[in-house]
Amino acid sequence: MNNTAIATTNAPSAIGPYSQAIKAEGVSINVSGQIPIDPATGEFADNDIKTQTAQCLKNIQAILTEAGTDMSAVVETTVMLTDIADFADMNEVYATFFNEPYPARAAFQVAALPKGASVEIKCVARV
Repeated sequence: MNNTAIATTNAPSAIGPYSQAIKAEGVSINVSGQIPIDPATGEFADNDIKTQTAQCLKNIQAILTEAGTDMSAVVETTVMLTDIADFADMNEVYATFFNEPYPARAAFQVAALPKGASVEIKCVARV
């Protein structure tokens, strides 16, 4: 089985030794956790959780587009929040990026995220 790195300038570059996504031929596209960096500026779009959630998901969309698919292929997501009290606001925005049947999801609070982000989202999409 061949693994292919997926990279696009329409999402932030990896900030470490990892790929934006890996396409496992014939199986899945595994998108690395996306923090709310706007690739046009290299900065957070804003500090509120709704804007940060939307930017994370826009970054995922851009990576999936580069891989030749879209959000309808997502089968699982993981959402990490620095404050679980932000769950309802995150969920409101998250729901606008997906249609039924919604992907399986885990969401949990973490102590900290890279660059001080409030949210990070990763996903697995089918090929």
